[in-house]
Amino acid sequence: MSTLDLHRLTGAHALHALPDDENVTFERHLSRCEPCREEAAELRATAARLGLAAATTPSPALREHVLRRITTVRQEVPGTTDGALPVHAGRRARLLSRWVLAACLAATAALGGTAVWEHQRAEDAGERARRAAGTADEIAAVLAAPDARTRAARLGGGATGAVVVSRELDRAVFVVSGMTRPPGGRVYQLWFDDFGRMRPAGLMDPGRNDQVVLLRGAVDGASGMGITVEPEGGSRAPTTGPVALMTLPA
Repeated sequence: MSTLDLHRLTGAHALHALPDDENVTFERHLSRCEPCREEAAELRATAARLGLAAATTPSPALREHVLRRITTVRQEVPGTTDGALPVHAGRRARLLSRWVLAACLAATAALGGTAVWEHQRAEDAGERARRAAGTADEIAAVLAAPDARTRAARLGGGATGAVVVSRELDRAVFVVSGMTRPPGGRVYQLWFDDFGRMRPAGLMDPGRNDQVVLLRGAVDGASGMGITVEPEGGSRAPTTGPVALMTLPA
């Protein structure tokens, strides 16, 4: 598989549509290719954003049909026969890939909005449902905001993350994929970085590798966000060094 072929796999990787052998090869490529890392993280955030837009029940064959059609879409740059692309052609190929991916993600959105994960169980099922619905609405509002901006980054342990910020709503959403689960009795805690002072911003689900989390509280001019490993229930201030630090998009 050529490097050019690998650059085209960001969309399929974001949709978890790669066969195991190709996924292993592409993960190795991601460790060396920053543009692909950033694009894959941004596309996962886009998938989550589109996933929130629909909750219709598709036919069982829809996913297989979409993935089969992907293989028939032309992505070669006209006039290119080898693995090397001039700068302008590379940009054109990247744009074409985004158009193809957008169509695939639109179809994926009909698969039920799987990007929003259920929060911790509550004893009262009705209350849990109301809370989950309210959180989903807030996440959707941030992701769909006209001023929403995304910053993607590679996290430790092979995970990738993206933070989406709406300054108008003063809220932020964190999308993560491939996060290693914390040790027993511990949890990942999110923080707003107020120019060096860390402010609690909620907890991640310790049982999920992939999730979308609404950061608790207002952005309120924060410069970035961080993640630490804390005792169950969280801490008022970080008790360990950061697992990850990310600058918020302007």
